[in-house]
Amino acid sequence: MLWLFVIMLILFALSAPIAWSMAIAATVYMAFGPQIPLQGMVQRMIGGIDTFPLLAIPFFILAGNLMNTGGITDRLVQLARVLVGHIRGGLAHVVVVTNMIMAGMSGSGVADAAGSGTVLIPAMKKVGYGVPFSASIVAAAGTIGPIIPPSIPFVIYGSIASASIGRLLLAGAVPGVLMGIVLMIFIYFLAKRRNYPSEKRATRREVSSALLRAIPPLGMPAIILGGIIGGVMTPTEAAAAGAAYAFILGYFVYREISLSQIPGIITESVVGTSSIVIIMSAAQPFSWVLTYELAPQKILALVENAHLVQWQLYLLINVALLILGCFMEGLAVMIMAVPVMLPLLGHAGIDLVHFGVVFVLNIMIGTITPPVGTIMYVVCALARISIGEFAREVWPFVIALVIALFLVTYIPGLAMWLPNLVLPAR
Repeated sequence: MLWLFVIMLILFALSAPIAWSMAIAATVYMAFGPQIPLQGMVQRMIGGIDTFPLLAIPFFILAGNLMNTGGITDRLVQLARVLVGHIRGGLAHVVVVTNMIMAGMSGSGVADAAGSGTVLIPAMKKVGYGVPFSASIVAAAGTIGPIIPPSIPFVIYGSIASASIGRLLLAGAVPGVLMGIVLMIFIYFLAKRRNYPSEKRATRREVSSALLRAIPPLGMPAIILGGIIGGVMTPTEAAAAGAAYAFILGYFVYREISLSQIPGIITESVVGTSSIVIIMSAAQPFSWVLTYELAPQKILALVENAHLVQWQLYLLINVALLILGCFMEGLAVMIMAVPVMLPLLGHAGIDLVHFGVVFVLNIMIGTITPPVGTIMYVVCALARISIGEFAREVWPFVIALVIALFLVTYIPGLAMWLPNLVLPAR
């Protein structure tokens, strides 16, 4: 089993895409290892993505792209601006609040960071914020997107772990808000230290006007979450309803989406979906090989021999995932690690929904840490800065998110209070 990882890491070091690295390693194992039919490779790749809940992914991505094109993002930025712009470091707080609101619509950290970054990085630069700082806070705030429901990673995790997607979505609400609060605390002290400006406090009339303009966009999370919680829609149907609502707002209400833009929006959504599904498909045979080699049982035996209690096990998992997140795409880590860890979680009495929130929070932190961070690359391209410049500014926000991670890990009620209240486990 060791040489399976050796092949994958060699390919990864040679700059091969992570999907190809996993697929080639699994193919070599099946071709030259035990007597396993090579056609099993194709069967695993297709079978692993042939599940109904995963249909939510393209709809959530489409909703995010429609939202960014249809004028919804601009209205949410204005709402955040009148609410928190007057605090020291005002526009940086606006970034966080905007992403917290957008998180209830797209379920994608990359989409949220791209949407808010396009508007707010130039605005922050104009009033005197450093561009690397601006990019760093946009990236850090983008990690909230897949935590506050809806969430593409929760849909994928729920499919892999056979956990309730509805409970997972609800479990992310409080931790997502906590992430935003911790980030805003760090921003406040950094802004005071660097003498970053604040904006003029908005009048009641300006606040009322911004709220009225934002009411239609705020209907999207109400449709998505209300449909799921009320049992009216599955997560997939709710995602489709959210995408339809975003189109209606952008095309008929705000008239900022034209028919000529629709093919481009659909193409962008297809490309975004494909990048996720290709990784999921390639990781399936790799994960199956680990199961075939009895990796779950071996890990469980190691933990039993080490006599780790639950808090020690969580600490070990968090540290391992934070390190892995620096070098591997989070989705690949999820698909490889979760099936292997399921017996271990059951043995330790760890709730799958709580663990799902902890796991996704971990891999979202990995999206802003060099050298492999998807959100990091998006905001660096938007801001036209180097990875080195980004890395020098992002570390305080990584610390803030790690603090939020450990609070969620060791105070389970932060994640479990809402799902236990609304959708009690049967």
